[in-house]
Amino acid sequence: MTGFGKATQSFGNKTLSVEIRSVNSKQFDLYLKLPNPYKEKELDIRQLLAQQIERGKVECTLTIEENIEAAGLKLNTAVIKDYFNQIQSIAADLNIELTDRILGTILRLPDAMKAENESITEEEWKTVESTLSAALNAFDEFRRQEGQNLANDLLTRVNLILEYLANVEPYEKERIERIRTRLKTNMSEALPNNNIDPNRFEQELIYYLEKLDITEEKVRLQNHCNYFVQTLNEPVSNGRKLSFIAQEMGREINTIGSKANDAQIQKLVVMMKDELEKIKEQLGNIL
Repeated sequence: MTGFGKATQSFGNKTLSVEIRSVNSKQFDLYLKLPNPYKEKELDIRQLLAQQIERGKVECTLTIEENIEAAGLKLNTAVIKDYFNQIQSIAADLNIELTDRILGTILRLPDAMKAENESITEEEWKTVESTLSAALNAFDEFRRQEGQNLANDLLTRVNLILEYLANVEPYEKERIERIRTRLKTNMSEALPNNNIDPNRFEQELIYYLEKLDITEEKVRLQNHCNYFVQTLNEPVSNGRKLSFIAQEMGREINTIGSKANDAQIQKLVVMMKDELEKIKEQLGNIL
């Protein structure tokens, strides 16, 4: 299930921003991007995210915007010299002339500037936790809204399957009479003298019609649909359970189709299958 949440909070001369994104995945897969001062808390941050995000391919980014003057930043002389020496060597190999502006470029490279104190204080960590919590709340709300939209779509499609199932009944009654008439006609053509035992014919007809009877399949499909709706309305995550129920619904629909022996019923079966496939596609996005 996709999700998005963002929160921003100020602390002293810093502005902390947390952004969480996710796409659907069978497991919890986290990519975490942290500024250097917060890397010592990476394990704690991962645990906080894992506790509240059940599943998904998640990308979480923490960024800091800092007032440079108040931050007490200093030039990282050793790093700057190393950058310059490497660039100078490359320029010599490529026969490129360096200008004074190269220094400004070097100063924008990673670790060219360093803060006097890069360790995170307990008070700042509390700010990080509260910002992360706010972003997670926004992330959960986004998922809840998307989940409600998915649930409404699934309910619509299950109701359509039940509607198509109800439309099978009148064709089912017509089908029995049509099969009876066709068998009698075929028997009459095969035996022109009409030498047919009516009792034996009725017995064979009943045996044949029992094989084509779809009453049990209709009842089971209706029960599966009702159980699907019941499970969908439960407050816990039931994505896998819903997938199992959908598989059972598919089995009953397929059996009805194989026993249909009627063009109109087959048409309704195709329509039910179409809605079920759409349900299965949506279930891939549900926790």
